[in-house]
Amino acid sequence: MADQELFKNALDLLKKLIATPSFSKEEENTAYLIEEFFRENNIPFSRLHNNVYSRNQYFNPDLPTILLNSHHDTVKPNAGYTIDPFKPIIEDGKLYGLGSNDAGGPLVCLLTTFLHYYYRSDLRFNLIMLASAEEEISGKNGIESVLSKLPPIDFAIVGEPTSLEMAVAEKGLMVIDATAKGIGGHAARDEGENAIYKAFKDIDWLQNYEFQKVSHKLGKVKASVTIIQAGTQHNVIPDICNFTIDLRVTDAYKLEEVLEILKVNMHSELVPRSIRLQPSGIPSDHMLFKVAQLLQIPTYGSPTLSDQALMPFDSIKIGPGDSSRSHSSDEFIYLDQLDLGISTYLKILKWINDLI
Repeated sequence: MADQELFKNALDLLKKLIATPSFSKEEENTAYLIEEFFRENNIPFSRLHNNVYSRNQYFNPDLPTILLNSHHDTVKPNAGYTIDPFKPIIEDGKLYGLGSNDAGGPLVCLLTTFLHYYYRSDLRFNLIMLASAEEEISGKNGIESVLSKLPPIDFAIVGEPTSLEMAVAEKGLMVIDATAKGIGGHAARDEGENAIYKAFKDIDWLQNYEFQKVSHKLGKVKASVTIIQAGTQHNVIPDICNFTIDLRVTDAYKLEEVLEILKVNMHSELVPRSIRLQPSGIPSDHMLFKVAQLLQIPTYGSPTLSDQALMPFDSIKIGPGDSSRSHSSDEFIYLDQLDLGISTYLKILKWINDLI
């Protein structure tokens, strides 16, 4: 169980966050709430765009630095909601509301953990707390815009709903816009070159191709064609077929390597939207594996994306809540999971302090 004052602070802040709409790129008001949390606790902070961050009182550049990070933006509520998504409701041990699970719960647990350690003068590490914006869209004005303003980071603890299991690796994402080019013609005559058929050959290759390197943490690279568009009318052979590839890349590859494999084997023109969202995680000898073992925290490789993809340093992902409830109707988090989230973060940092 966490300290009851810390739990109350976390719960009160989470209720305020739920009641304040904070869609990606529109997080101004929740950023103000986080600023107010720091002010009320006499903690200096900085803000860039809608990212709010602070460092512990006795920050020492000679010590290793740990980043605590979670996000305060949300997706928009889907049509399946049966309750007001912006009204925090407690019922049957659950707190309902948009963003309660993803990622308000992990965020307020990290904020209260930072508060607990903020005034400690005996820490063997530094702490930076960053409440980031635009995570749901991997936006340019989110965490990516802030990292250059921070001191060098040794590793990060990212707050996301993982049922308090530790994700020690995370797949990267590359979205590719593919174009198969043919020659137009009349469908009734034996003329033209059907771009759809050319696209299907590439899609068939992609569906059956097995990437050689398999990650022991994340398994295989996963490629999915998710959108396809071609043709203008029934009697015209299409000269262009566009399709979209969703690639979830493991830590066995860099995104650039996967793109090169596709270009060698496919005939369509391939244009990646971004190569920013790289796979991430920690090496097998990292201290956090020892911490997880000591606290009996299960470890796993995560198929879902977070701000880890934009971090050029070691990171893990852990937090209260359930990933399967993210972006779902009538989103909620269990109160006892919120309580356990705080105590888990406190214990992780205690063990890190003991092991350094």
